[in-house]
Amino acid sequence: MRVVLIPAKEVVLAKKRLSPGFSAEHRQQLARAMFLDVLAAATAASRADRVAVVSSDRQLLGLAKDAGAIVVDERFPHGLNAAVRFATSHLTAAGAVTICTVLSDIPLTRPEDIDAVFDAAPNDGQPAVILVPSHERVGTNVILRQPGAIIPTRFGPRSMARHLDECRLSGVRERVLHLMRPALDLDFFHDVVAFAEVASDTHTFRELARLGLTRA
Repeated sequence: MRVVLIPAKEVVLAKKRLSPGFSAEHRQQLARAMFLDVLAAATAASRADRVAVVSSDRQLLGLAKDAGAIVVDERFPHGLNAAVRFATSHLTAAGAVTICTVLSDIPLTRPEDIDAVFDAAPNDGQPAVILVPSHERVGTNVILRQPGAIIPTRFGPRSMARHLDECRLSGVRERVLHLMRPALDLDFFHDVVAFAEVASDTHTFRELARLGLTRA
């Protein structure tokens, strides 16, 4: 079974680095909009058998369930890597062989981007890791692991280098796949400004338009 895994923070805890430009309420609305965009892309991807969401946010888990995703309730926040580890264990026990973790703050991601990540993995099931870097090329926005627990995730500062180190230490074949749309994460205010400059058919763009932050 091939699974797309979306780890999602509670919206009240998400996007604190946007505090200089957004109120707490607006950050929560923006985090929810980004999650909906990523969830829509994942559920429309053709290469995945299932989509799973791990979170302790009741609203996001409800949205995931409504979309037909597997819901992994972590009960309370444990941190991103711990959440992915918890969900990976759950999904592996349920039969997942390939797990593609897609962060919830890359709203331009399209189904074909997720399909491209799956297509980059060996189709014979051989062990591999596929990494999609952030636009600054130091972070990791998507990681496919085959099998799902072949290396631990190391999201955080310099995660791309840390994931590559894990692959080399474990002797796992890795591939870095540069994809323009998933590379754009909205971590800082200047990221949001860049995103808002180009109209897109996304929940995130519509939310920013509602807040008066787009040119449209």
